[in-house]
Amino acid sequence: MLQSTTQNLRFQAIQFLQQTPKQRLQLLQQLGIARYEFLTKMRLNEANINCLMRFLDNQTQLKFPNLIEADLSNLILDEVNFIRGNLSKANLQNSRLKNADLLFANLTNANLRNADLQGATLNETIWLNALVDECRFGEGIGLKENQRKDLQLRGARFDY
Repeated sequence: MLQSTTQNLRFQAIQFLQQTPKQRLQLLQQLGIARYEFLTKMRLNEANINCLMRFLDNQTQLKFPNLIEADLSNLILDEVNFIRGNLSKANLQNSRLKNADLLFANLTNANLRNADLQGATLNETIWLNALVDECRFGEGIGLKENQRKDLQLRGARFDY
């Protein structure tokens, strides 16, 4: 039974990721989770199939996005709401997250190389082992001075 449920979730995830962004948004609206509009931009690949399977399997517990190992690279995610999101091991390389809400987000082991987080809200964000080479920050909101220094030592850029 568990095998067929997993296979069904995988099929649904693949089917969703094969749709156009407009079709995806309509499906998200039907499911009552259109606030996760960023799902309309994800590419069809193994990492995102697994991520979407978690979304489909836990529709009643979607208050905070579970994006462990998601591939969100090269996307424009301006003003996205990832409050309390788990982005551990997520690939956000070359993505633009201007004015994004990353309050309490977990970016442990995430790849943020060349990402743009200018204007993002970063209170209580977890940066443990995150790759931040050439990641751009503006003034931002919520970074403590010791976090700023640590991120700079790891290659982050702060543009004021």
